[in-house]
Amino acid sequence: MDRLTSLTAFVRVVDSGGFSAAARRLNMSTTMVSNHVKGLEDRLGARLLNRTTRKVSLTEVGKAYYDRCAHILADLEQADDIASAQQLTPRGTLRIYTATHIVRFIAPAVGEFLLSYPDVKVDLRMGERAVDLIDEGFDLAIRLTPPPDSSLIVRSLATWQHVLCCSPAYLEKHGPPQQLSELADRNCVRHVFYPYGDEWHFIDRKSTPVSVRVSGNLVTNSGETLRTAALQGVGIALAAGFLVADDIAAGRLVRLLSEYRPVEFAMSAVYPHRHHLSAKVRGFIDLVAHHSAEHQKLINPDAEAG
Repeated sequence: MDRLTSLTAFVRVVDSGGFSAAARRLNMSTTMVSNHVKGLEDRLGARLLNRTTRKVSLTEVGKAYYDRCAHILADLEQADDIASAQQLTPRGTLRIYTATHIVRFIAPAVGEFLLSYPDVKVDLRMGERAVDLIDEGFDLAIRLTPPPDSSLIVRSLATWQHVLCCSPAYLEKHGPPQQLSELADRNCVRHVFYPYGDEWHFIDRKSTPVSVRVSGNLVTNSGETLRTAALQGVGIALAAGFLVADDIAAGRLVRLLSEYRPVEFAMSAVYPHRHHLSAKVRGFIDLVAHHSAEHQKLINPDAEAG
């Protein structure tokens, strides 16, 4: 028997909960499905399924075999999708999640995408939280920091950096810190999703990684709130460069400890590993990547500083 067909039959039996349901999905007889599964068991010399009159269930060996088979079939389907994607016209609804403060970089790509592909609809949601792409039904997310789920596919779009800064009013009241270690004793306003938590990471002039543990009276998932707090003189902020570049240029915020360069991060498109990479998803990611390359200096205005 064809081994791939047998693997497919086995996986469909497990997914469908029985031989009859799998047979309907595969458009073959129940007997043929059963023969394919029995052929696999004979070849392996191990029972994959426990069969009763009411249901089928995986054996311990069957569970391990199913996990690998499902992964193989998903990879094959994705390979087929990728190979044919260039020949397909993007259509359907594309669901995207992005951080609020990078919408200005994403919105132009959305508009161009809709004009280019009239059969596509875009559902763009924004916020300041971590989302579960699969559970919440998103095709992709545009993130500024690495996703916590390592099974997700990550495509880097542009690099960006934070800026360590505060307001002139804060400096008048507290004076500027002279050493990085002094930040431990200052009021530092912090972002919930900073990848290193309360430990701010930098690179010194010798290209050596350094860090300092900070604390303060404000923790938030809103970059704009951090910016506003810094402008009001509440404390010292490690703010996204593209959020505060105009404030730095206008003197509303002052850069601190310029001999220390905040570590670099990537703005990335993130999508599920086993997700069929449809033409609409691939096309939009390619378009955003093109826009990001054109606007790299806007996304990372601090790239040449320090």
